[in-house]
This record gives sequence, C-alpha cells and structure tokens, in this order.
Amino acid sequence: MKADMTLPGYVAGVIRRLEENGHSAYAVGGCVRDMLMGRVPHDYDVCTDALPEQTKNAFPDRITIDTGIKHGTVTVMSDGHPVEITTFRTESGYSDGRHPDTVSFTASLEGDLSRRDFTVNAMAYSGKTGLIDISGGRDDLENRIIRCVGDPEKRFSEDHLRILRAIRFSAVLGYNIEERTSAAVIKLKDSLVTVSPERIAAELDKAVMGINFGKVLTEYPEVFAVFIPELAPCIGYDQNNPHHIHDLLTHTAKAVDACPDDRIVRLAALFHDLGKPSTVTVGSDGVSHYIGHARVSTEMADAIMHRLRYG
Repeated sequence: MKADMTLPGYVAGVIRRLEENGHSAYAVGGCVRDMLMGRVPHDYDVCTDALPEQTKNAFPDRITIDTGIKHGTVTVMSDGHPVEITTFRTESGYSDGRHPDTVSFTASLEGDLSRRDFTVNAMAYSGKTGLIDISGGRDDLENRIIRCVGDPEKRFSEDHLRILRAIRFSAVLGYNIEERTSAAVIKLKDSLVTVSPERIAAELDKAVMGINFGKVLTEYPEVFAVFIPELAPCIGYDQNNPHHIHDLLTHTAKAVDACPDDRIVRLAALFHDLGKPSTVTVGSDGVSHYIGHARVSTEMADAIMHRLRYG
C-alpha cells in the first residue's frame, strides 16, 4: 500500500477554519483508511472538540445544516461539497441494538475513536498532527485484518449490523476477520434478526460485490442464513451429480465470484440454485437430479427480494 494523505482543499479548509477558531479537528474514519490504502475516498468526515453551535459559529460565511445536532453533527458546505463535522462523543446504553441511549460530548479524541467499530475505521488525521492511531488500525491494514476496537461482543451489541459489516469489509477489502472478532460474529449472529431489512440489504449489496465474497460466504454461511434462511439447506449439501464436484454452497460461492461486477447478476448467482434441495430426486443410477429447480429458485429469490425490501 502506498499512502496518499493529501486532503482535498475543501476538507483541509474546514479543518483549518476550526483550528483558527481554537478547536482541534481531524479527518476521521473511512476516509483515513482509504487514504492509507492509496485510494481516493468517496467522502470525508471531520471530528472536532467544537460543540455544534461552536462549529456553526466558525463558518458564518458558509451554509450549515443541522444534520444531527442531537448526536453532534453539523454539515458545512465547503466549496460546493458537503462535509459532516461531528463533535467528539462517547456513547452508552444501546437498548435497541442500534442507537445509543445516551450521547455525551467530550474533549477527548481518544474517547471518540474508542467507540468506533473496527480498528481500520478508528484513525484520525490532520496536516497539523499527522496520523493518530490508538488501536493499531494501520498495522491491521498492513496485515489485512478486520478487528473490532476493544471487546468485539460489546461493539456488536452496540449496533447489531456491525456483525454483517465485519463480513462486508472482509469481502470488499479481501481481509481476514481477526479470531476474537470472528468468534463474536458467529456467537451473536442471531442478533441480526433485529436489524431492519433495508439495512441488511444495503450491506448485502456491498458484500456481494466484494473480491472476497465467495470466501466469506463459505466461512460464515450460518450468518447469511440468519437473514436468508433459504441458504441453510445448501450448507454442505452434496449435489451427488457428476456435473458438480463441489457441495452446493461452495458451487454457489464460486458462481458469484465468477460473475462480472454487476450487483444484479451477482445476487442472481447467489440465489440461482436455492431450489435444488427441495426438488431433488435420485435416479435408478443413484445420481441426483433437480427437475424444476430453476423455477423454484426463482420463486425463492423473489420472496427474498421482497423480504429484504428491494424495490
């Protein structure tokens, strides 16, 4: 990886303005990860010790939007670009498995970084201070590892979707999930039933496009089966047919990986053989046949797409 830590002018200008007003400010999260990987971030988030009103006061000449004042977020329009600026915060109590019951603003960048999901997303950067990495995110990037910040079970209990996000990052980046994080993914997988279908679908869309999707599907099939139970019969299913040397789940994983970079095509490959276990017959030669499995698979795929609220 060849890092490029050059911030665009519209982001550097926001950070500089906050610093000129007596505050500390940093680019944070996924944009820092992408810069370290030599990628151009899609967007940039900024965190600061400035309270929301102080942030708005620092930009009297800019349009500001109260994006999420309760959680400390103000969006500032900078040279035509929206930049989300969020006050350092700590969180506690996640009774619904998604939203914190209590949000407290803090002057501590370290406290803010320690509440984030994965080490690779828990780094901050400014031209003034350079990289700030309190949890080993840069090493994990170098070693191609997805690891929770702190206790994985605690991180996943804060937002159950993080279970699937760990798998998605592994699929997209081609990284392995660290042992304790992986164990927590499996242990807490059933928590995904509390997550809205729309959020599940958004993560599935990203994961299925990943270079590592086939690998994560075969490593974590029980996790996928929580929200696509139709996959469960495919796990370890012997196709018992000379035309197929792989079990059904492995075959499906390889089919997805062989597809072009088209989300619809890759989702279709994921669902294309779901009907096989329910249509199996065994001929006199002892070979399994799956007459009508394409139609049944289509019906199952349609049900899945409706359940996950695809348009």
